[in-house]
Amino acid sequence: MAQVSLREVSKVYKGEVHAVRKVSLGIENKEFVVLLGPSGCGKSTTLRMVAGLEETTTGDIYIADRKVNDVPAKDRNIAMVFQNYALYPHMKVYDNMAFALKLRKYSSRDIDKRVKEAATILGISHLLNRKPREISGGERQRVAVGRAIVRKPIVFLFDEPLSNLDAKLRVQMRTEIHKLHLKIQTTMIYVTHDQTEAMTLGDRIAVMKDGLLLQFDTPLNVYNQPVNKFVAGFIGSPPMNFMEGKIIKKDGGLYFDEGGFKIRILEPMYKKLDKYINREIIFGIRPESIFDKLFASAATPDNTISVICEVVETMGSENYLYLSTGTHTFIAVVEASNKPEIGSMVEMVCDMKKIHFFDPATEETIV
Repeated sequence: MAQVSLREVSKVYKGEVHAVRKVSLGIENKEFVVLLGPSGCGKSTTLRMVAGLEETTTGDIYIADRKVNDVPAKDRNIAMVFQNYALYPHMKVYDNMAFALKLRKYSSRDIDKRVKEAATILGISHLLNRKPREISGGERQRVAVGRAIVRKPIVFLFDEPLSNLDAKLRVQMRTEIHKLHLKIQTTMIYVTHDQTEAMTLGDRIAVMKDGLLLQFDTPLNVYNQPVNKFVAGFIGSPPMNFMEGKIIKKDGGLYFDEGGFKIRILEPMYKKLDKYINREIIFGIRPESIFDKLFASAATPDNTISVICEVVETMGSENYLYLSTGTHTFIAVVEASNKPEIGSMVEMVCDMKKIHFFDPATEETIV
């Protein structure tokens, strides 16, 4: 069993620089957890503390029910894959993968078996006699993963392993890492700033900002039920649209009044929004929850807004419409056949079941 538990873990550098602030995480055996956030949020520092490459300032880390705060990295039975591959340039692929096993005095027969098994899993058997400079970036990353696999650790750690690859290779390697997890069924912790990687790879996502853990949940829950404005805006591509306005009471119902338009809020949301009547609030809606009235099946005067189309970006199977209310600009993702004229007035329908509201002071989710 390879559960990983972080309990109130903090890291403070000289000068009172708080890199990680009381992070608590419980990672289950065989689970794939992604640490997600912008540069400088503390995700890599958290990973390095799990690996034993950084000491914790406060808090405890447990791997497989063993407290490892004072256990050297080499004795934690984990393997780490780095962003820059960290391969020995003078060694062949086979020797790079075998090196850690040789240091641990494994027999030549056992080393050969492990290296060839890992190479087969990763599809790099034909590269074993080449040196790193003779193979591509994607192949080097597979070698780096293979070097970790041969050790048969109880936990794999990945520190932004795909960030040096081009877009096509990133997609390919993302799929390979997902298939690898399904094959070897080992606990994996993966650091990235790419929310697409997080959504596609993770069983659960831990979203971090400024050293704090903001939300730890399944990808769909993080996407559909973000705890605050930051999480809502960080997850999703294009990101969630935000508009400032007020909640007003009209005709026995509640409306969001942006200034240029008013839309009626669904009744199940009334209770949480009651104290915000006639007060400022932040309205959020994802681009894919906005539809052209001509293509929408559930358009009513209460969920339809009139806006100006400023830009159309053609993405192949879909278009991104940049729309203006006069006060705010927002994005709608629509079908490729939906391409309004630039400068024209269009009527857009909002899916009112998928709107969000945030407190303007705390930026926490209201509903």
